[in-house]
Amino acid sequence: MALAAVLLNGASFHGGCCRHKGLLALLGPLLSNSKLYSSYRRPGAEPSKKRSWQNADLSFKKSIDRLKTHLSLLKKETQDYLKGPGGHQLSQHLLEQTRVLWQFRSQEDLDRWVISSDTEIGGKSKVYIKLGRNNQAALLYGTLNTEVPRDGETKYSGYCSMRSRPAVGSFNRKKYYDWSNFNSLYLRVRGDGRPWMVNIYTDPYYSHQKDDLYSYFMFTRGGPYWEEIKIPFSKFFFSSRGRVQDNQHPVWLDKASFLTLGFTIGDKVDGPFQLEIDFIGLLNDRAHREEFAYEIYDKN
Repeated sequence: MALAAVLLNGASFHGGCCRHKGLLALLGPLLSNSKLYSSYRRPGAEPSKKRSWQNADLSFKKSIDRLKTHLSLLKKETQDYLKGPGGHQLSQHLLEQTRVLWQFRSQEDLDRWVISSDTEIGGKSKVYIKLGRNNQAALLYGTLNTEVPRDGETKYSGYCSMRSRPAVGSFNRKKYYDWSNFNSLYLRVRGDGRPWMVNIYTDPYYSHQKDDLYSYFMFTRGGPYWEEIKIPFSKFFFSSRGRVQDNQHPVWLDKASFLTLGFTIGDKVDGPFQLEIDFIGLLNDRAHREEFAYEIYDKN
């Protein structure tokens, strides 16, 4: 009965009106054509008439194997929780100065990221990702094309992006990155001189907030040399559905509720681009005490 209660504990079926997070955890790998971030439909395209449950390939053996995997993951999470924050001793957690979040040394490291472009809305930009020279970095490259699709609705085009996959716990529970012990993002990159937008996505409570994010413009210098970039969290600005919020009421960045991190290029310049990323980490810069990097205007 306890297991049944866990499996039927509320949330959503993919694309349907049924709300069963536990069943989704077991049936997730059996559902095909599922999308990672959104169910965007191009303007003018007909909606799918096929029910989401019709894409399920129900297999008792797969469900049992999936259940065993989640139970072992739950056991590990419990052990880490009892050990300390993030599976580390409390003293080690408090004295931690740096932490590497992502590094790119194998195909498995690349599989933790998802790439996308304006082809999802009918655009013509192309983006690819692969391991760099000697398998020591991720190489994100492609071609930007700002030609607007002729669908009568889309007004802007020309973007490519790279985004980390959301971390999930046992039974597909959302896991958040707790960066509260740090105050800066630290990257080692090599670009081609084009600007990139570094995006931090948080977990929205309301559906109309799904496009809210925190952003920072990263300007690469180009050339053959690597550059190390430190981005204080105080320099990330908040934007909602593509509109930058005014600084009269700044929205503070909650460093304990991050879901994903991403990079986007959309500088309205047609042509090839590339960005190499060695690693992405965190830094606790004790000399940095700034809380908000932008001017705040008082209303009358």
